[in-house]
Amino acid sequence: MNTALLQSALQVGQTIFDFFHHEEKLTYELKQQFKEKLRETEIKNAWFTQENLRFALLQWAEMLTEKELTAWLKAYTWKEKAPKNIGLILAGNLPMVGFHDILSVLFSGHHAMIKLSSKDTVLIPFILQLWQSFHREPLPFTIVEKLENIDALIATGSNNTAQYLSQYFKDIPHIIRKNRTSVAVLSGEETDAEIQNLAKDIFTYFGMGCRNVTRLFLPKEMDLARLFENFIPYGEIINHHAYANNYDYNKAIFLLNQDEFWDNNFVMMREEQSLFSPLSVLNFSRYENISEVEEFLTKHNEEIQCVVSSVVLERKTEALGNAQCPSLGVYADNVDTMAFLEGLN
Repeated sequence: MNTALLQSALQVGQTIFDFFHHEEKLTYELKQQFKEKLRETEIKNAWFTQENLRFALLQWAEMLTEKELTAWLKAYTWKEKAPKNIGLILAGNLPMVGFHDILSVLFSGHHAMIKLSSKDTVLIPFILQLWQSFHREPLPFTIVEKLENIDALIATGSNNTAQYLSQYFKDIPHIIRKNRTSVAVLSGEETDAEIQNLAKDIFTYFGMGCRNVTRLFLPKEMDLARLFENFIPYGEIINHHAYANNYDYNKAIFLLNQDEFWDNNFVMMREEQSLFSPLSVLNFSRYENISEVEEFLTKHNEEIQCVVSSVVLERKTEALGNAQCPSLGVYADNVDTMAFLEGLN
């Protein structure tokens, strides 16, 4: 394990934490840099609001601690080997969503060739610059416009993009992730607090992440009004112009098609089997027996990133409210990135 890299990563986590909780510990110049980069990020991508940037960065502050990093890294063996150039094609649906891949490449001893998403061009370079300021040796990464001369690839994109990349990079080792989404299974016995936690899984980042819940499994007798009542704390989401545009558009389509839907003026629910739902829409179905749900989840396993539930299921689940708080050892699509990087010859 590279202890110097670990120590400098810890300083990054502490600095992010201090910016939000103990600003007085930072220099005036660093505070101004942080504020300017956060403003610039939101100007370039309206979905990356200050609230969402704060949430994303504080998640990283929690993960870049000695406890979390050592727990993650101790699961792997660290043998000396020639570093490879690892191409990274990052997603941009959430702030810093590709940072886990960068972290994995750097700690595995390889060189990260980073192709940023056009939607997230400010924050990741800034955090890498911050990391470099704490690290004596040059950090092994390069931000590139085009991936050339790479030994392996880790990419995240749409199903169409994934198909193209799989063909284009078929001759090198790769991890290529497709569209996934997350679901919630409710028993009907949840407390109001638990349903409010579910709302966090639905509405954080406007519902744009693969770990956001877009599909509910509800018992036959569960009243939708109870869900809507506990979603109210997130009602201000409708004041975001881009979200409101999606809401208005989808509502107009439902009305034109005379589709049945339930509405609370900031999110719509429809009885629909599909896992994926448009922004501002939540799909749900009702079940009589939990075995129906288990069967559906098994059948659609390759499309599901995360299941949140208070119900005991055969598969691994997260507690309601924890969908957006994965630990470092939880990998997208359940593919162990570090094991992949360790195994490169």
